[in-house]
Amino acid sequence: MATVNLPRVDIDKPRYDQSTYVGRAKHFFSITNPLNIFATDKELRNAKHIVDTYRSGGDVGSITIDELWRAKELYDSAFHPDTGEKMFVIGRMSAQVPMNMTITGLMMTFYKSTPAVVFWQWINQSFNAIVNYTNRSGDSPITNKQLATSYILATGGALSTALGLNSLVKKAPPLIGRWVPFAAVASANCINIPMMRLKEIQEGVAVSDANGNKLGYSRRAALDGIMLVTLSRIGMATPGMVIVPIFMDRLEKKGFLARYPWSTAPIQLALIGLCLTFATPMCCALFSQQAAIHVAMLEPDLREKIRKLPDPPDIVYYNKGL
Repeated sequence: MATVNLPRVDIDKPRYDQSTYVGRAKHFFSITNPLNIFATDKELRNAKHIVDTYRSGGDVGSITIDELWRAKELYDSAFHPDTGEKMFVIGRMSAQVPMNMTITGLMMTFYKSTPAVVFWQWINQSFNAIVNYTNRSGDSPITNKQLATSYILATGGALSTALGLNSLVKKAPPLIGRWVPFAAVASANCINIPMMRLKEIQEGVAVSDANGNKLGYSRRAALDGIMLVTLSRIGMATPGMVIVPIFMDRLEKKGFLARYPWSTAPIQLALIGLCLTFATPMCCALFSQQAAIHVAMLEPDLREKIRKLPDPPDIVYYNKGL
């Protein structure tokens, strides 16, 4: 059966219901699927051909709706949504789990040595910069100055936190020291995300009614969205960087790590990879992409503008970002 004879679906919207947590989780499990980074160039070109042809109303051959969505999943995993250009592989969403697993695992393995702390925090923030640049908006691109400033401040914040806390917890229980990398990553997120979205903080983010009609720009909505994204990013890191250290601390107390010192990094990498495989999509799904805010919470001028409309809404919506 040719796809053109199947019911048309809007492939520019998520496949799953985004008004429910389960639907959002399914969506993010598909776009963060690490297996997508192994797709060959031929497979990616074929997926792009199917998506482009289907969008234009052409005949893409005898494929099912499931195969169409699989092509869209591959397309989204590798091509920029605004420019259509193929993205650098380690900056893709599908690379988040393997890259973060490796960096976080090594960051937590070598957390005691100052040179190692500096090196791995620098590597982590360099990776974040690559991800931010790769996924930059095509409509409102991140400037090189903004990227550089965010990179320097986030790296400085992470290093200050890690090195400062390491010096304070020398006499604390070993588990406390194992949690220092998490504190550094959390602090870097609190710096990096607002810096990358500084334009939204200054000018506001577009808010719309339930029908998608743009009503204006709100700085308050932008701040709320940035807070939600920061919480979800910290949430992604929490299972691997808070729970895994408890398990490793137990192994250390039982003498397992002393008997098998070579096993520390592999065990942490495996456990963190398992945590991130689930935590990444599940935390991305915590808050709806189209977030809601009460009109009463908006800036006075925008609030009054909306209330003067013929049928003013009580709630408006905005894209919170990722």
